[in-house]
Amino acid sequence: MDVLVVNAGSSSVKLRVLDDADALRWSRNLPAPEHGAERHVFREALAGALAEAGADGRRVAAAGHRVVHGGERFTSPVRLDDAPGARDALGALDALADLAPLHNPPSLAAIHALRELQPDLPQVACFDTAFHARLPAVAATYALPRTWRSEGVRRYGFHGLSHAWASRRAAALLGRPLGSLRLVTAHLGAGASLAAVAGGRSVDTTMGFTPLEGLVMATRSGTIDPGALLWVQQRAGLSAAEVTDVLEHSSGLLGLSGVSGDLRVVLERADAGDVDCVAAYEVYAYRIRTAIGAMVAALGGLDGLVFTGGAGEASPRLRADVVRGLAFLGMELDFVANEAHGTDRVISSSGPGPAVVVVEAREDIEVARAVRALLGAQQ
Repeated sequence: MDVLVVNAGSSSVKLRVLDDADALRWSRNLPAPEHGAERHVFREALAGALAEAGADGRRVAAAGHRVVHGGERFTSPVRLDDAPGARDALGALDALADLAPLHNPPSLAAIHALRELQPDLPQVACFDTAFHARLPAVAATYALPRTWRSEGVRRYGFHGLSHAWASRRAAALLGRPLGSLRLVTAHLGAGASLAAVAGGRSVDTTMGFTPLEGLVMATRSGTIDPGALLWVQQRAGLSAAEVTDVLEHSSGLLGLSGVSGDLRVVLERADAGDVDCVAAYEVYAYRIRTAIGAMVAALGGLDGLVFTGGAGEASPRLRADVVRGLAFLGMELDFVANEAHGTDRVISSSGPGPAVVVVEAREDIEVARAVRALLGAQQ
């Protein structure tokens, strides 16, 4: 079963076709469409993808979509085509768009565009929140009134497909059963989050009700005092939409540095003496280190730290600085392995401390496997 995987992220759209052995048959990356143009852009891009991927006579048998927020209803993959019950699921998913306004609408646009192109093609939504659906109540619960909590205000967590793959892949690289490991997986990209993974299950994570909570990100603020938001909003007379725009698009590394949300640019400017970029990087790395400490507390110990995502995979400097600040946990880098490029690998020394691993983010494999499992079970 060849599966088309559509990963509509906040900064890019990744299209992949995987065969039933998870081998990559075809791929293309696109910039994220402008708001309001998503369905038109996706219709053209997906039409091209289906044509190119089928040029050798092989047909895409199904499509899987990474969908960021599944709310309380969607805790496992679900069909979104004309199968029994699928139309109801698609309508319910449409209603969740406001929970992740940067992420869910592009995914929905891609789903609707593909339905227009190939109405008979089975489509499956796979949710980033699903990996965290069984968070312990102590980790998922906000200290808010019952009336708010009864409306679904809780910590959901995100990047679940990436955290799931990173933990499984790390276990394979370490040659140990996933069920025996306590891992902190660090997805560090334009969006960034950590997960505490015990025996393959997420028991805590840094993102919350939305993908705004937690670490400093490229243009997102991460965790801040809600009182500060109320103070700024009241003092400046800002609307909720204006506050949201600042938190989503003008904060994070961009807000701190004043020049860019791209870690590579921030580091280049920091090395050239830009004091704002120096401070931006120090805050960014500090928040990662301290949040890892919190995840280790949730696990009660640590067997391995896993770096993934664009910055997690590509920045030896970030990895070294983060691990250096966690030396009290017994972690020690193999600096040659850390500086190397390319394949998934263990980058820690052979000592007794927790392992440190780098894993390429492969949400596409998680999505494709979920699509095959769901459709196979329904045949």
